[in-house]
Amino acid sequence: MKISQSVYKDQTWTFLSESPGFLADKAQLVFAFGERFQLEKPGLFNDLHARFPQGDIVINSTAGEIYLDKVHDDSVIVTAIEFEKTRIRAVQIDITRHTESYQAGEKMARELDEPDLAAIFLISDGSRVNGTDLTSALNELLNRYIPISGGLAGDAARFEKTLVGLNQNPAPGKIVGIGFYGDSLSIGHGSMGGWDVFGPEREVTQAAYNVLYQIDDKHALDLYKEYLGKYAESLPAAALLFPLSMRVSADSEPVVRTILTIDEEAKSMTFAGDMPEKALIRFMKANFDRLIDASAIAAQTSLNQLNFTPELAILISCVGRKLVLGQRTEEEVEAAREVFGSDAVMTGFYSYGEISPLHSSARCELHNQTMTVTVFSEN
Repeated sequence: MKISQSVYKDQTWTFLSESPGFLADKAQLVFAFGERFQLEKPGLFNDLHARFPQGDIVINSTAGEIYLDKVHDDSVIVTAIEFEKTRIRAVQIDITRHTESYQAGEKMARELDEPDLAAIFLISDGSRVNGTDLTSALNELLNRYIPISGGLAGDAARFEKTLVGLNQNPAPGKIVGIGFYGDSLSIGHGSMGGWDVFGPEREVTQAAYNVLYQIDDKHALDLYKEYLGKYAESLPAAALLFPLSMRVSADSEPVVRTILTIDEEAKSMTFAGDMPEKALIRFMKANFDRLIDASAIAAQTSLNQLNFTPELAILISCVGRKLVLGQRTEEEVEAAREVFGSDAVMTGFYSYGEISPLHSSARCELHNQTMTVTVFSEN
């Protein structure tokens, strides 16, 4: 595997690093993670296609870009990969409404599934796609364990629209799946939140899709405000500080769910992923040190699945973590770098949702408020 990395910022391209012998016209896969307004400027895709004529070019908007071991804004980080033995195939699926997400996952699974499929990496619209349905369909259609990871595009803290594109200018409503084929590529993954739980576990007694109406037969928003105390006055912004831990059933692993909006009239809360009835939930709160430690744990978990040093690490963290950590945000990226060492090329972005198994051989799921890491290395 040979990698070239460059960044576009302040209307200027800057070369960052390149593996010896890398040939741009042989790169098979190009990631371009960038701020939405930068992506909406004309010419970016054409520039990338001219530089990497044989590559599948995946472009998505972000809530912050990760490179040079730091967190950046208002830039586009481009990572081009030349595989030596691994075959890749990328597909794009369009949707107009979140209710189409399951069917999109089914179609993607059918298009990517081949006998030597080794892994899938997803880059999805972050506004119109229901990540829970998307990942559920992929899990069900693939009749064997295939590691699946990735993330939902972001739009800073604006939440207006997100952009994704495969071999074209990015646009809303796109989902890109990248299949990796053959036995020469090793992939590891890790995902960790680091939030503190508090209060008893409670049951969802009324919900519809991703809207939560009642917890233990009480209005969800009233109970949430009761737990938040003085922070309730700062809703909905304060919701980023207090996500929920959710288990679909008593024997399920917990996942984190971020509150997107609240409805004072209906006394309900809308989440970034499904909140099914009879699910078990607990309230959570931010612990800065544990959030940063979680990044190192996710990185180490990804390494535990490899027998050698990774060549590429893609970090996808949640916009909520960035807003909560503030000036300490870069510490979670630096924590991951300390685990990887200096050799691995690192890229990534801040997202509206993260996709990863919780542990080795588990099904992939949608996560919120986590640091999710995927590492790659060719044998």
